Order: sequence, then C-alpha cells, then structure tokens
Amino acid sequence: MTIEVPVLRLGLAGFSEAQQRAAAEVIRLARSARAEWQIASFPDADAWWLEGSRTMVLPGAILRVQPGVPSGRSVQLALADVDRPVGFTLPLSTEGFQPAVTFDAANLQQSVAVLNQFANWLQNMLSQFCLASNLAEQQPALSSGSWEVLRGSDLLAVVDLRLGAAVAPGVGATDLADASWCIRDHGAVKIPAGFPRSSVSQLMWQYALRTTRDLLPPHYRQQPLYFRRPPKLPQRQLRDVHLLLLRELVAQPGLDFEQLQQATGLAQEPLARCLAALYVVGSITANPRRAESSSARRPVEDSTPGTAGSVFLSELDPTAFTAALRGAAAGQYDRTAPAPLVMDKTMPAPLMPELGRG
Repeated sequence: MTIEVPVLRLGLAGFSEAQQRAAAEVIRLARSARAEWQIASFPDADAWWLEGSRTMVLPGAILRVQPGVPSGRSVQLALADVDRPVGFTLPLSTEGFQPAVTFDAANLQQSVAVLNQFANWLQNMLSQFCLASNLAEQQPALSSGSWEVLRGSDLLAVVDLRLGAAVAPGVGATDLADASWCIRDHGAVKIPAGFPRSSVSQLMWQYALRTTRDLLPPHYRQQPLYFRRPPKLPQRQLRDVHLLLLRELVAQPGLDFEQLQQATGLAQEPLARCLAALYVVGSITANPRRAESSSARRPVEDSTPGTAGSVFLSELDPTAFTAALRGAAAGQYDRTAPAPLVMDKTMPAPLMPELGRG
C-alpha cells in the first residue's frame, strides 16, 4: 500500500520576505517520515510562528503582530482563544511577556527543534491523518458494521459510523501499512479509553484538506452534482469556498464540474479538492435520487464503495444549515457571503502550554 506522509501547516505573522524564505528552509530540513510541514495561510495553519519584535501585548491579553512586509496586514489574537502551538522569535518587544516557546530564527537547529516539538504536540492529528489515509485506500463499507484495525493482535484503531473513529496514541503510517481491517457487528466493539476519538466526518474532512491524493471519483467530473446533506462539522471548519459550492448546488441542482467552475471562478485543481472534501463527508452526490430533496422523502444509505454517493456518511442534518443555504441562494443575503450560519463557539482544548507560562 502507499505510505502517505502527514502534512502539517505553519502560519507566519510579522515575518519579512527574507524571514519567510528562511522559514521555508527550516521546513525543508524538518521533514521526516513522521510528518512534513508546509507554509499555509495564517487562519488555516495548525501552528503559528510570530515575529517577537513586531508583537505587542495589548490590554485584555490581546496580541497584535505588525506586518513584516509593506503590503501585509496586522494580525490580532486573543490569548484565551489560541488553540494551537505558537512560537515567538527573539527578541520580544514587550518586557515581562514570557511565552511558552521562544527561539532564535537565525538558528536553523533551534528552529527545526521547535517544529519537532510542535509535531509532538500535534501527534493525535498525525495519527488521525494516517488512519484516514489507510481508510481511503482500503475503502471499507462503513455502514456494514464496526471495523477494528489490527496489526497482529494489537488494536491500532476503531472506525464505526456511530462510535466515530479512534486511533491509538502514537500510531503512524508505517504502523498501519501492514494492518488488517476486520469487520465486527455494530455494538460488538468498544473504543479504549486512551484512544483519541473524532467523528468519521471530522476524520475524513481534515484528511481531504491535507492530502495530495485525488479523492474525487472520476464521474463527479462529468455527471451533474447535487447537494445531499449538511456535513457534520463545526461551522468554523467550513471555508467560504465550501459554503459557496453548496450554495450554488442548492440554487441550481445538477450543475456539473465545468458549470461549477464558471459559477465560482475556481480553477480545476482547487475545485476538485473542495468537491472531494464535500464528497467524503457525504454532502454532495452525483445520484439525483440521493439529493437533498429526494433523501428528505426516502432515506437511502450508501454502503458500497464506488457507488454514486460517498461511503463516508454525513451524521447530522441541521435544518438551519440548509435553510441558510437556501436563503443565500435565493438572494435574501449578500451573495458575496455564502450563508450567514450560526457560528459554533466550541473550541478544542489547547494543544500547547499556556502562552503566559515560561
């Protein structure tokens, strides 16, 4: 089987062009069999590097990072809302501010060590990526039962539409390379207490946003496409482009790939990646019988890999989500915004020590 290296994304704030080039070199050196890093847009990143000399601490535990390039914009963060690893380059501009992670950006070895430390903190995310990659390759019929992923007698992971997906701490791509997927009856398996758990939708969504593998079935590039159901994901995980695509399919069911390109202005590769993410969480379909208007009358399950609908079933059907998409499609809201949906205010537990601690 193909062993896929997980990808982690690093966001930079306050970095000059020269510092950005240096960070790209650090990322190249930090690549390993466990994970590779990519520089990404700041909001979408898994971890952040902030230029300490351009970071100001404002009243109310607010950080403001001044841009490092003339065309850049400042970044403002509330410390209480930070939910990912953050490192600050030295020197710091504010006396008395003692973040958990500081480093000399001119020191390559020290900078690489910071990324390795971040990867340790993000190990659960790496393990989930590896499980999702294995799942995408094995293509088990998830609705048929519960699945245990075993290497010999060792339980590495459990995948079940009702229980969710859980993977043993520290499991990597090589651990799963020779693993076996063993089906069990629904209710016949339990997830061990120490296994971090997520929904199947969460697992596959995060994987689809990171993988270089083409997850979109070929016929989704030729046949008409339809909105099927809302994804079971926190609102903050849905990007504007995904909401835009869902809005277009609600407004004009049956648009094909080329027509969606024209409607959204997206190039082929970005469009395919966005559609693939919606596909793996069961939000779009190429089968009109499984479209939202049809499934509301006659529920249909996808149980066989390779059918027109995704085997990765969506697990939530909030009426408000669909109503908001319809309202946006009907022009009730500003069409520059896909849909004014209620934000999910729940945040994951911080993946890093508190910034104020040394």
